[in-house]
Amino acid sequence: MRIGHEHGRITAIETLANQPVGPRRLAMPCFANAHDHGRALPTLAFGAHDQPLETWLLRLAVAPSIDPYLAACASFGRAALGGSGAVMMHCTRAQGLTDLPTEVAEVARAADTVGIRAAFAVGLRDRNPLLYGDDRLVRESMDIETRRVADRYFRIPTQSIEAMLKSVDACAQAVADRGLDVQYGPTGVQWCSDALLAAIAQASADSNRRVHMHLLETRYQRDWADRHYPNGIVRHLADIGLLGPRLTLAHCVWARDDELDLIAESGTTIAVNTSSNLTLRSGIAPLRRMLDAGCRVALGLDGSALDQDDDAIREMRLTRLLHADRGFEDWNGDEAMLRSALGHGRHCIGAPGSGMLAIGEPADWLLLDLDAMQKYCLVDNPLSSLLFARTRAAEIKELWVAGQPVVRDGCLANLDLDLIHAELIEQYRRHWHDRRDLQNVWPSIENHLRRWYQQAGCC
Repeated sequence: MRIGHEHGRITAIETLANQPVGPRRLAMPCFANAHDHGRALPTLAFGAHDQPLETWLLRLAVAPSIDPYLAACASFGRAALGGSGAVMMHCTRAQGLTDLPTEVAEVARAADTVGIRAAFAVGLRDRNPLLYGDDRLVRESMDIETRRVADRYFRIPTQSIEAMLKSVDACAQAVADRGLDVQYGPTGVQWCSDALLAAIAQASADSNRRVHMHLLETRYQRDWADRHYPNGIVRHLADIGLLGPRLTLAHCVWARDDELDLIAESGTTIAVNTSSNLTLRSGIAPLRRMLDAGCRVALGLDGSALDQDDDAIREMRLTRLLHADRGFEDWNGDEAMLRSALGHGRHCIGAPGSGMLAIGEPADWLLLDLDAMQKYCLVDNPLSSLLFARTRAAEIKELWVAGQPVVRDGCLANLDLDLIHAELIEQYRRHWHDRRDLQNVWPSIENHLRRWYQQAGCC
């Protein structure tokens, strides 16, 4: 076959009369990573491993601030090598070395350097910085030094709601001439007051700007939501006007059937993050129930793919296997997974196209090594069987976005990722002791939080 393209769009897909002799390739749409955080290195680098989200997330604060451009280049570069041509970066903790609009401009520059499409959700929060609820008793039980450090790193931002919304406008203005889609990024209902969420809903309606938010990722968040919103947290989001086609909800691991029906009815997208939820002991999202309810489901990597390598192909396969029928029941999971992994994520990232290879669609595709995929085949297996049985990012030979090469021969076309990682590691090592106070008292903070969450009725 020949794929023709011009000005970033596919103009022709045609059969060649005389097929050239050479390596065999499988062309398919590239992946859209619908939920991520743009972290510079895998989180194991900072000792964040084998912990529930509630302490794992705070542990990441031991990482010092580093160059935001290099950090984004590393994250986007790994995503591209893993097959993603479009990525959502929900920035819940900025590097903070400059003002936020300047940092967002650096992220946009990194996306341009790597060559991928990207969205940037500005993290917004105004409550519960340490735990889900009143943290006074926990803080009072800490020794003086531990409490001082906890107050330094985990406190409520001082910005007003109006100032937070204006910062999103400023970030969007800073990249107005770039391809970065800036969105409102409330971090989650347990971290955002009703007033903030309502203001975001109104601002989104007024500006048509998308919203990206976590929801019901862990059972502790489920318990907290049930206590504070006895009529239902999803119903509350609908009542304030936040549910709708502009909203993406990451995770929804603990969403109930009636909540999924509301989400589906509203046109909201759910970004499922299978490996992340397994790694952080959060559970397994009810994907089949989401699809049965009619939810638009996308796939995210959340910076925590199974091997912390951003392999989107393996992530899709793992998700398919976890939710397959048992025994002789037969679910058409291949089609559902491809639609989620290739198409639906583009919607919540703000990327054009439907995730298909067709005339008029964006010239975004992967070329996989078909010879390697069929290496052990003694029979002519369907291509979908090859894709879902053993194909990995290692089989990616090329990634093209908007008609431009991003990955060639399994390497980034515009960037030496090994050099980027080496520079980042050097920066982290050079500044590692900048947060020595948190590193020293972290075991104490973690123990206090663990005890609090393990208490009956903690949330």
